[in-house]
Amino acid sequence: MRVFRRPLLRRLDRYLFRQLLAGLIISTGGLAALIWLTQSLRFLDLVIDRGLSLGVFLGLTGLLIPSFVAVILPITTFIVILFLYQRLAADRELTALRAAGCSPFTLARPAFALASLSFLACIWLNLVVVPASISAFRQYQFEIRNRIAAFLLQEGVFTPISNNFTVYVRKRDLNGTLHGILVDDARDPNNQATILAETGRIADGPRGPEVMLFNGSRQVIDPRTGRLNVLTFAENTIDLASATRSSQQRFRDASELPLGQLLHPNPATVSRRDMPKFRVEAYRRLSSPFTVFSFALIGLYAVLAGSFRRHGGFLRPIGAIGAVTALLAVGLAIADLASRHPSLMPLIWVHAILPGVIAGWLLLGPKISIAAILRSPRVGTP
Repeated sequence: MRVFRRPLLRRLDRYLFRQLLAGLIISTGGLAALIWLTQSLRFLDLVIDRGLSLGVFLGLTGLLIPSFVAVILPITTFIVILFLYQRLAADRELTALRAAGCSPFTLARPAFALASLSFLACIWLNLVVVPASISAFRQYQFEIRNRIAAFLLQEGVFTPISNNFTVYVRKRDLNGTLHGILVDDARDPNNQATILAETGRIADGPRGPEVMLFNGSRQVIDPRTGRLNVLTFAENTIDLASATRSSQQRFRDASELPLGQLLHPNPATVSRRDMPKFRVEAYRRLSSPFTVFSFALIGLYAVLAGSFRRHGGFLRPIGAIGAVTALLAVGLAIADLASRHPSLMPLIWVHAILPGVIAGWLLLGPKISIAAILRSPRVGTP
């Protein structure tokens, strides 16, 4: 007999879904902020050593947040579902709902709705947002380390603009004038030069940053005769952009490429040895959203399935946490093995989908009693 009418079921679904959604937003936001805080410490040298502003630092590291959210969203979905339903069991709300005739499927519907929302968010993040944000992050970091750094010469510090070009500045005025400049230019191994200048200024030229030197000298040792040649000048301009020309080409990683280029890489730019890595990255983006359903079903099975306990139990939830932790570790191992052995790539899909299928069948599938089968009469038995 059905005790709950349809309006009451809708109200129950809304009540549970609101709590699940609020918990998901809070837990995902808090965990993403914690991961961002720990990972952003790696880039503090850009602020301390390079003199970048706090706004540039936040803009650079903020581009990493979508990738953090894409990774932790299946985990936080599992945690929120497990925590909420376990709390309902501890508060005896599940007891009342089950006594009123609610089936496991009825109780799990809000969790399925939340998992579907997380699934769509993961697809959008993996296929659109994360590749674009990582590409923007790498490009921004490249600009800072190779171009913007030329504007950030510090007093009393040898600043390496590139591996073969170093600039030293004794003092910098408030108006930007540099004093006591030394430049070690080893871009041409056969014509290495040391440049000294009394003053100078940095300007943005047509090809990038330039430094204008005043009242200085250029010293070069002739490699054939060993003589020191000194050339004095009243004004000279050095193109700092050419100092980093060897590193101007930035090769894009697999994590930055769109899905189409991962599935069909260009043989002219990607070696045959790296093609399995591109395919693994594509499969990972497509399969990881399905782990949302797998983890959610594992959490639901831990709370809603099995023998009913009035005050709830903690053995199954602890087992569910251990199972999800093991699945995360196995997923990393499978991705690493598949990149080296392409024949193992189907395991990426098996790992993402099979645990959810098993948990869903155990939770919602037909209940077959082994004792009833043993007690049933066999054919031909008198």
